[in-house]
Amino acid sequence: MRFQAASDQALLVYLGEEIGAAAHERVVQLLRLLQREPIKWIRNIQPAYCSLLITFDAAAADHTQVQARITEYEKHAEELPLGKARVVEVPVCYGGEFGPDLEWVAEQRELPAEKVVELHIARTYHAYFLGFVPGFAYLGDLAEELAVPRLQTPRKEVAAGSVGIAGRQTAVYPFLTPGGWRLIGRTPLEMFRKDREPMGLIAIGDQVKFRPITRAEFLAARRT
Repeated sequence: MRFQAASDQALLVYLGEEIGAAAHERVVQLLRLLQREPIKWIRNIQPAYCSLLITFDAAAADHTQVQARITEYEKHAEELPLGKARVVEVPVCYGGEFGPDLEWVAEQRELPAEKVVELHIARTYHAYFLGFVPGFAYLGDLAEELAVPRLQTPRKEVAAGSVGIAGRQTAVYPFLTPGGWRLIGRTPLEMFRKDREPMGLIAIGDQVKFRPITRAEFLAARRT
């Protein structure tokens, strides 16, 4: 475990140096323990791939005190069982109007478009954390064969349900928003609804599988 001050009222807690299941399990265990046994001067906890960003009340504690308390929590966090991960299946219509970057990705990686889809659906992805906008889950780890850079200039509008890839990550845009990931498909599912409990379809620690559907199936699902 490594600590780094992020501001006068924020501390980064690193629980590993490499993105992967081992570090993220420690992140989730510490997060769950802090949620189960909250510390009154902690204002917010934001998990990431290998770290937690802890925002605290600077009038009630300083960095040294926060570090000492988190160190004590971390000693017990590994005893917290995480249970079996939930599996979320996401149907996706790939290419065409729903995946305008699919052919570009195929060309860049010197693959047929069908192979890009095959590789994308072949894996079960781990939801490392949520960020950017509510309900946007960063999913890893995308196959190396599909790794491509973000757009140099983000789109001003990305439709809700769009499935994108960037680097070794994939994700689903929960609602209309700007975005710079390469779009390869779209799901008819509502990924985030404020009138639903839970509001987000994907939560940290979930396992996500993508399933291909036809355009007709997409449109039929949207009508229901």
